[in-house]
Amino acid sequence: MDFSLNNEQQMIQDSVSKFILNDYDFDTRRKILASETGFSQENWRLFAELGWLMLPFTEEDGGLGGSMVDLMLVMEEFGKGMVVEPFLATAVMSGGLIALAGDQAQKDDYLPTIMAGELQMAFAYAEPQSRYQLNNVKCRAIENEGEFVITGQKSVVLNGNHADTLIVSARTSGATNDDNGISLFLVDANHPSVKREGYANVDGHQAADIWFDNTPALALLGEQDNALPVISNIIDKATLAVCAEAVGAMQIANERTVEYAKTRKQFGRTIGTFQALQHRLVNMFIEHQQAKSILLMAVLKMDSNNGHDAKALSAAKSRIGKAANLVGREAVQLHGAIGMTDELDVGHIFKRLTTIQFLFGSTDAHTKRFAAL
Repeated sequence: MDFSLNNEQQMIQDSVSKFILNDYDFDTRRKILASETGFSQENWRLFAELGWLMLPFTEEDGGLGGSMVDLMLVMEEFGKGMVVEPFLATAVMSGGLIALAGDQAQKDDYLPTIMAGELQMAFAYAEPQSRYQLNNVKCRAIENEGEFVITGQKSVVLNGNHADTLIVSARTSGATNDDNGISLFLVDANHPSVKREGYANVDGHQAADIWFDNTPALALLGEQDNALPVISNIIDKATLAVCAEAVGAMQIANERTVEYAKTRKQFGRTIGTFQALQHRLVNMFIEHQQAKSILLMAVLKMDSNNGHDAKALSAAKSRIGKAANLVGREAVQLHGAIGMTDELDVGHIFKRLTTIQFLFGSTDAHTKRFAAL
């Protein structure tokens, strides 16, 4: 089988790689995290100018018609730079929901502004009690004279504190854990009835807890009471994206650790000459290569199955989660005390890898899901 990239894919990869290398070094990222917004608006506009925000959308919707392989290439490079701009929350998740479930008028209203970098969005689906169960929805939407009002709480909403518009999952019928009865709604994030508490996660990415108090919905997105398949589809796509990001981050963690082992001296010798440490470095390399292989398997299976293959995806998330834990932990330990300092990128990589292990389903959750499919 030929795994080589075509010309367009090579251009995409080179474009993102050059940006990370030239404009997104570790010190630049630290300044971005220290800013008021926690991400760079200038970089966001650049993403739009370079066409990266068009990648997840079909040509019919005005995008570039990117495949899962294309998304993997972008996210893997983003992982190498630990990019904090809300590409995942806005373009992949929120934009993906509109592309999948929206009518033509909604697509015409929202997708061009997302691709132009003019609109920030967030998908509010997780709740304090829901853990990784997408059908566990307490937040309710009640129809009143042809309009829906939403009441409830959403937690850890990625980009929720900066979003202009929210997509909210809410129960329109049935009990809390029913598969049916869940609907999606577009909501004005700045409405007075919406309360947001924003914060930075341990990995630096922005999120928010959000409360709705009889908040009027702008519109129903997709079919009423039948949103769960669409939600599952887009969460699987987001899961694949963070798996690719983890593979990129692991590569940098390995490279940084090998470089350090070649320069740090103990007992008059560089620590990279000690056989015990060489074994650990080799284990890190093997874990990264296995993670990259299973990611590619999942990507190709999802591309051949219209963007959806739950079993292959859960296999990848489970295996990549285990690899991320080992590589991140070993990178910090082999650096010694300096690996824990804020001034070195290895500790930050470890934080991001740890977060990815629990995003959209933990390693254990996806292992159980894989066994059940």
